Amino acid sequence: MPSATARPRLRRWIRFGPLNRRIFSLAMPAVVEQICHMALGIIDTRLVASLGRAAVAAVGISDQLMQLCIVAFAAFNIGTTAVVARAWGARREQEAAAAAGQALLVVTAVGGLLALAGRRLALPGVALLGATAETLPLAGAYLSTVVLSVPAMGALMVCNASMRGAGDTRTPLYITLGMNATHLVFSYVLIFGRLGLPAFGVVGAAISAILARWLGVAVALTVLVSGGSRLRLHRPWAAGADLTVIRRILQVGLPATLEQLVMRLGQMSYFRIVASLGTAAVAAHRLALQAESLSFSPGMGFGVAATTLVGQGLGAGKPKFAEASAYQTFRVAGLVMGTMGIAFVLWPEAICRFFIDDAEVVALGASVLRIVGLAQPGLALTMVTAGALRGAGDTRWTLAITMFGIWLVRLPVTYLLVVWLDWGLVGAWIAMSVDLWVRGLSMLTRFRSGGWKRIVV
Repeated sequence: MPSATARPRLRRWIRFGPLNRRIFSLAMPAVVEQICHMALGIIDTRLVASLGRAAVAAVGISDQLMQLCIVAFAAFNIGTTAVVARAWGARREQEAAAAAGQALLVVTAVGGLLALAGRRLALPGVALLGATAETLPLAGAYLSTVVLSVPAMGALMVCNASMRGAGDTRTPLYITLGMNATHLVFSYVLIFGRLGLPAFGVVGAAISAILARWLGVAVALTVLVSGGSRLRLHRPWAAGADLTVIRRILQVGLPATLEQLVMRLGQMSYFRIVASLGTAAVAAHRLALQAESLSFSPGMGFGVAATTLVGQGLGAGKPKFAEASAYQTFRVAGLVMGTMGIAFVLWPEAICRFFIDDAEVVALGASVLRIVGLAQPGLALTMVTAGALRGAGDTRWTLAITMFGIWLVRLPVTYLLVVWLDWGLVGAWIAMSVDLWVRGLSMLTRFRSGGWKRIVV
């Protein structure tokens, strides 16, 4: 028999049993999808690391600018999920499909423009981020190649966001599995020159990413147009622009875009400080981020679940269900990510040694991985509550909180600890951890206020 103290917890779990099943049915495919992305990044990093620390640093610098490209898609990615989820919760399937189609048209055009700009600005861009003479040619070559995948990235993000808004998180997972298999095979072949092909080095990893992303978007479009997902698009390429639908998406999405822009620019400034510490520090920073993605991936998945459940709950006129869903999703995410944080604290050297056999890089990476292990509950709180607020369309507050955390907490504390106190990479990761806790608690405060329930999407 359960003890007197355990019985209330058991009753609470039974009470939330159906909700827990719904959370896991949405979150687990998204979690596995993110783990697949993480695994791909880890294996990619492991392959590139065999070329030396300069290659790892070059890809890390280039990825900062690729992440900035994704900001341009945030308005349609987040806005589409929110609008589709509301329409789907209210059983207005045609409205959901129209929103997805309009977002897809616009984001593909934006992606094409970004690819052209990226080709021209690759070398000065990585130089601006602090690439050294050792890493500059590698980073420029990698970035100028991989930007050709940007239109596919944008289109795939909108396709997946549309499916998730309708409650289908499985199809994006299957697409990701296919992309990963494609990328891994071609990465190995092109980086090292197998099957009679020349060895392209880091450029081979970029070419592989291009092939995988364009294949992924082709499959996603085929599924949506053929009705293989819950949501079905009717020839989106033949539709004209519907400014009313686009405006609804942007109403939610533009603050989200500004949020992502604020965050990416802040992260680039943060990375610029890290880059000043030298190639070993940049390589260790890159490897530790890859290792942390073991926890980040579940956070993304549970954030997707919170976005979908809150959006659909409000669309169905059930704000109490939306609120209960968000709180329960955070409890589960906190348990999962907190457990992974313990692993970062206890076995950081073993995790970092998986990537590279460089004693200096492993020691640096392990020291910062321990620090961020203690911040995993704060990261879970940040990701789930932000996802819940976005599902409600409350993106202005997520913008304000992100701006505060990145620019008024992370960057000043990083400058203080790294530049003034000379704490090196450890100081930078302490600042990151403080930022995660500040943003998480701030997001929770906004969610508890209940103002998100009155937002019209």
